[in-house]
Amino acid sequence: MRHRLIVCSTCRAKGEDTFRGADLATALRESFGADPDLQDFSVETHECLSACSKPNSLSFRAEGKAAYLFAGVDPVADRGDIAAFARLYAATPDGWIEDARPAGRLRFCLIGRIPA
Repeated sequence: MRHRLIVCSTCRAKGEDTFRGADLATALRESFGADPDLQDFSVETHECLSACSKPNSLSFRAEGKAAYLFAGVDPVADRGDIAAFARLYAATPDGWIEDARPAGRLRFCLIGRIPA
């Protein structure tokens, strides 16, 4: 199964001049590629995930699994929590995560979970 992590490439905080999503996606590609448990993920960017009021946003998707949308993600501080959530997501057959505590602060950034 191929898992997808999609990072918004146009998110930026009010007053910021730079978009940090592309840098986050690059860093995640590198760290996921070096982690045998996360090599099944493709890390992609998309121009807008419509969570502009809470930059930065990202989503997890896979065929036959629930999808998740997160916003208000810190592109530097939350990288470890993103990887922790990816491990949880990959380990579930249907994407339904009942206990997201191992994902740290990221669980508080959840906007929605969409059934498969």
